[in-house]
Amino acid sequence: MSDRVGVIVLKPGREKALLRRHPWVFSGAVGQVRGDPSLGDTVEVHNHRGEFLAVGAYSPVSQIRVRVWDWQPDFDPAIFFYKRISAAIAYRESLPAPSGNTARRLVHAESDGLPGLVVDQYGQTLVVQILSAGTERWREIILEALVKTTGIDNIYERSDVDVRQLEGLSDRVGSLHGDPPGRVVIEEEGLKFEVGLNSGHKTGFYLDQSLNRLQVREMAEGKDVLDCFCYTGGFSVNAMRGGASSVTAVDASLDALDGLQTNWVLNQLPQQFLTSVQADVFQQLRSYRDQARNFDLIVLDPPKFAPTTAQVKKAARGYKDINLLALKLLRPGGTLVTFSCSGGVDAALFQKIVADAALDAGVNARIVAHLAQSPDHPVALNFPEGAYLKGLILSTTGKS
Repeated sequence: MSDRVGVIVLKPGREKALLRRHPWVFSGAVGQVRGDPSLGDTVEVHNHRGEFLAVGAYSPVSQIRVRVWDWQPDFDPAIFFYKRISAAIAYRESLPAPSGNTARRLVHAESDGLPGLVVDQYGQTLVVQILSAGTERWREIILEALVKTTGIDNIYERSDVDVRQLEGLSDRVGSLHGDPPGRVVIEEEGLKFEVGLNSGHKTGFYLDQSLNRLQVREMAEGKDVLDCFCYTGGFSVNAMRGGASSVTAVDASLDALDGLQTNWVLNQLPQQFLTSVQADVFQQLRSYRDQARNFDLIVLDPPKFAPTTAQVKKAARGYKDINLLALKLLRPGGTLVTFSCSGGVDAALFQKIVADAALDAGVNARIVAHLAQSPDHPVALNFPEGAYLKGLILSTTGKS
């Protein structure tokens, strides 16, 4: 192909990950760069004997030097992106989902064979995150494929996350196509949520927690619920719809709490049973401990403490502290729903951290369920890093 401007030759023995179809080539595996590829250019990857392994996007400033597009030498961007996006949408169409749900993830990056591309659908609007040099290189072709495959004209870009800086890219936010609204109201499992598409976390809403929010709804009846890092109230609203006696929602962001209030009103929930608190969650949990406050059900859904393995040690301390504090606030027989979305903390380590927290808290607890991201955020077997969301439901049985 005329757009292929270089060849990345791997060091001897460094092709094993690619042979297992892992889509990343790290800088330490690169033995030689032939040609003069620049940011986002298409390159071939060869082993040290010159044998073809893959074709991918080159990123000279990132530790992930190449993100693989395909394992075959033929790469026509227009055909490739149309087929991959079509396949991603077809998978979502195959998933069982309540007919009333109006939001879902359509493209989940590496797990859909599209490294660096995230697409979420909110009604008749798409929100796109272009996170890698390769997807930046082909943004116009990607946009054309999205319009063609979905029939949706309104597309907004939220490429404002830290990973773009690691790829040598600046943030990009704004309308990509049509006239996307700044805010939309979506429906999920019979509830309504207002989503700010041009602000807030991720693409505006935590779509990956959809099934876990339903789990909390089903457990909440008659319980005093504490929702930590509540954001715009996904878990809080579900808990009250499930019959909670009270909901206390804590977040450091006033904007997030305003969003919670909007969603509370949208769903016509009783105002007298909601207490929203603007505070640092760690400090607020300590305050509740000092006040001898107790709850029946606590949800911990913190932001990333460890985006990469380099921050794992510090993150482990944060996860342990927050889970220890929460466990101390539970009444006997209470339930903790706790999450980590840190890519650097795997499921086994997260479970160990929570177990250590229970031991230090002097609480006997058992795992009722392991939680993960919703099925529209799949995990490809060749890309285990896609399993970023880990969760546990713990039932406590009293003091140890």
